[in-house]
Amino acid sequence: MTIALLTASLFTAPAMTATATATGNETAAPAFEWAKSPTGTWAGTLDGKTMWYKLDKKGGLWHSADGKKWMEDKSGAWTDKEGKWLKIHDKKLVWSTDGQSWSEVPEWKWEGSDGKWYKFDASWGLWVNE
Repeated sequence: MTIALLTASLFTAPAMTATATATGNETAAPAFEWAKSPTGTWAGTLDGKTMWYKLDKKGGLWHSADGKKWMEDKSGAWTDKEGKWLKIHDKKLVWSTDGQSWSEVPEWKWEGSDGKWYKFDASWGLWVNE
């Protein structure tokens, strides 16, 4: 009788544990590890080419093809991995799919053309997940 109970508990306990564990993890979203960007730059695209972008101390946008030679970006906008346009407008990060209708970017985060996620904090500091 004791062997039968021990055998039954060995087969049911692991199954119950596995079910509880699987159910608990099914809806968990992956966590991002955010770190302050050491360079303050992010990847975007311009005319199908990868460009690097950064903000100056006054909030002006600059771009570079190689990360070394920088030019002021007169358009003030860049594109994310999905092709949405992003820009800073009225002290908010906004985006658009058509360049006409703009809405605030949730949590001020976007996926760069390099596949990394970026976000601005309230002081326009750039954060990246690595």
